[in-house]
Amino acid sequence: MRLGVLDVGSNTVHLLVVDAHRGAHPTPAHSDKSVLRLAEHVGADGVLSKAGEKALVAAVRRAREVATESGCEELLGFVTSAIREASNGAKVLERVVEATGVQLQVLSGEDEARLTFLAVRRWFGWSAGRLLVLDIGGGSLELATGIDEDPDVALSVPLGAGRMTRRFLPDALAGRRPDLGALDELDAHASRLLAPAARRLAAAGPPDLVAATSKTFRTLARLTGAAPYSAGLRVPRQLTAVGLGQLVGFVSRIDSSALAELQGVSVDRAHQVPAGAVVARAAMRAVDVPFVAICPWALREGVILRRLDGLEGA
Repeated sequence: MRLGVLDVGSNTVHLLVVDAHRGAHPTPAHSDKSVLRLAEHVGADGVLSKAGEKALVAAVRRAREVATESGCEELLGFVTSAIREASNGAKVLERVVEATGVQLQVLSGEDEARLTFLAVRRWFGWSAGRLLVLDIGGGSLELATGIDEDPDVALSVPLGAGRMTRRFLPDALAGRRPDLGALDELDAHASRLLAPAARRLAAAGPPDLVAATSKTFRTLARLTGAAPYSAGLRVPRQLTAVGLGQLVGFVSRIDSSALAELQGVSVDRAHQVPAGAVVARAAMRAVDVPFVAICPWALREGVILRRLDGLEGA
């Protein structure tokens, strides 16, 4: 069957169309993305602005049209931290349904961690042993560990690259070089939030493989020498602690707008690279690993796999 998965995140609204069948590898057929930066439309009062809502409705309507044109039999839509945390999020989603006919499911941070873990487990397989998975999004950092397909521990920490950029690095947000003191403050903040999470993960047992996924980690890996996306999904990629430390030093000395000129960095996320690098370094330090394996599958694939599992059990 042809499925559409609509991911409404803090930065983008991303439609992934796949051909997916029971027992088969989900095959991407089409991808369509709109850059909304919804989190930046949420004010200090926690309310998503009218402009943000209007942009969201337009993006969801477009995604529905693309999904229909692509022959999707089903459209699975979900929202993450930006809408989940907005005080008017529920009302906004009601109006999205009225305007587009698309029902968007609200995923909790733990839901995100569990679904991402499922995708990473399926990608690496049982031979990976006990997995530890890290995923930096726009609003939050998800961490999960386990020996099965459902993790023993699944956590979400408010350390997303977009959130941390807005809070700590206004210079980077404006395209300038980040303030060194602010980078240190961010590092200390991330370390404080990660300490209890790291203790819970460690109590579950030492991992045989530590994997990282989603756009931030993929970008950081590319900037430290990993193979480009054009080399194919199955090319092994890693992000090392040593390379990441060097990258943090590099991004602290350059205007964030200039990062967009580097291979592997998208224009719409260049300003988030410094914060993403600092959070990634803090996360790898907290779980005490010298490197992470980069997984091309993440939350969207987890949603697809969970849906297919439901069909199999029906």
